[in-house]
Amino acid sequence: MSNDIRISQHTAILLEHARKVLNDEEQIKEAIRLNDVNLLQDAEEEHYQYDDFLTYTNAHNEQIEQALEGYQMTFNTRNGLKIWVEKKFNLQANVDFKFGENRIDELQLNQRQLAQLRQALAVNWTIIENSHHDGLHEVSLVLRVSE
Repeated sequence: MSNDIRISQHTAILLEHARKVLNDEEQIKEAIRLNDVNLLQDAEEEHYQYDDFLTYTNAHNEQIEQALEGYQMTFNTRNGLKIWVEKKFNLQANVDFKFGENRIDELQLNQRQLAQLRQALAVNWTIIENSHHDGLHEVSLVLRVSE
């Protein structure tokens, strides 16, 4: 995986939502290759619309097919990061992790998930490793403060 592929937080959330709902990476790849959002229709829900997904990724030169192998988000907002963590790792805020002002705490990830988080997290956030037990890393995500 490479950090050379950068995509917006919105694109990342839609991509992870499609992965979760469709559970078919090949269908997503096919939609991208054919530039056909209709193939993503089954992933659509109230806050997850794909009408402009491929138009946006093309207009912003996001290499979305390569992003399926790994990406870094260009910027993370507080709420957007919470949603991305929920989608990517199938977790729920305030149940599986604490969601606070400019931080996420008590997030428990395995080694693979932690590596995915390290790769994807935008540079405006930092990861603090709190503990490691039973194969899980407990981490906090903290917004970097400008000096």
